[in-house]
Amino acid sequence: MSGTVVSTLGDKDRRLVRLFAACVLGRFDEVARLRREAPAGEPDRAWRETLLQVHVFAGFPRLVEAYGVVASEGGLGRVEPEEVLGESDQHARGRALFERIYQADANKVRALLASGHPDFAQWIEGHAYGRILARPGLLPAQRELLACAALAVLGQERQLASHVRGAVRCGASPEAVRAVIETVADLAGADRAESARTIAAHFGATHFGATHFGATHFGAAHFGAPPPGSASGRDAADRNA
Repeated sequence: MSGTVVSTLGDKDRRLVRLFAACVLGRFDEVARLRREAPAGEPDRAWRETLLQVHVFAGFPRLVEAYGVVASEGGLGRVEPEEVLGESDQHARGRALFERIYQADANKVRALLASGHPDFAQWIEGHAYGRILARPGLLPAQRELLACAALAVLGQERQLASHVRGAVRCGASPEAVRAVIETVADLAGADRAESARTIAAHFGATHFGATHFGATHFGAAHFGAPPPGSASGRDAADRNA
């Protein structure tokens, strides 16, 4: 896949983005509302794939609860045979997507993950990236936009910067990334939403040929200075004042 494959968000895209963010936050009132108001033809596979991805960002308990809430409002529709992959961890597939997202920083990020625990790095590559984020049913760009929504509402600024760049590298336009942030701004709250806007504007625009930011999942020393308008950037400025 090359070029821009997700240039803007349609109404369905916005529903999926809100569904994902609400599940990750445990805003099950919003999850129920979205299911009740789903238009004809939805839920479909895109809904089911969106829900499957929740555990990567919020854990199995959130996903179990989300399934229960959605079931109480009518369910997710019929799972088609081609959706059931029944596969183990996919390290080669995960490695390819990981390197596409992190590019020149991939080995550094991989080493940082392994510094927490070697098995954790393997889980991230084989399960999170190989089995989930590289899974068919949604485009990689769509899955990265869901990641941006989750990290924005959770206030995970350093990881958000990585996945903003990952979304664009997978074919989402910077405008689509910004639209994701606006779609979940009310769920994020004013402070987190404003920080996410700053990060989306900064890293979505500068990723083209600009790899010196080195955004990773861990540590300001490896991430570089956060954008001045983000919460982390404001905190750093206050400490240095």
